[in-house]
Amino acid sequence: MNNQYLRREVFCCQTCNELKCFWEKEIRKQTCYRELEEDRQEKSALKKLRREWMERLEKRLRMLDNPDDKQKQANPVICVSTVSSTQR
Repeated sequence: MNNQYLRREVFCCQTCNELKCFWEKEIRKQTCYRELEEDRQEKSALKKLRREWMERLEKRLRMLDNPDDKQKQANPVICVSTVSSTQR
């Protein structure tokens, strides 16, 4: 288990100041952990990979939705010759 989630118990602090200092230290530790985790996530390539896969999936879906458009883009000369031969 990650040590940052362990339960903290405070036993008999003699003054309020000691208790306050204790919790301020705990808050600083947690802030540090959070910042380190955020930095780690920002450096991760996961977001970039997800975005690239989403783009690929969107292109694939567009191709499946409009198969004629793909054929026209792949063979523009054939389409033109077909149109000109049908006009005669």
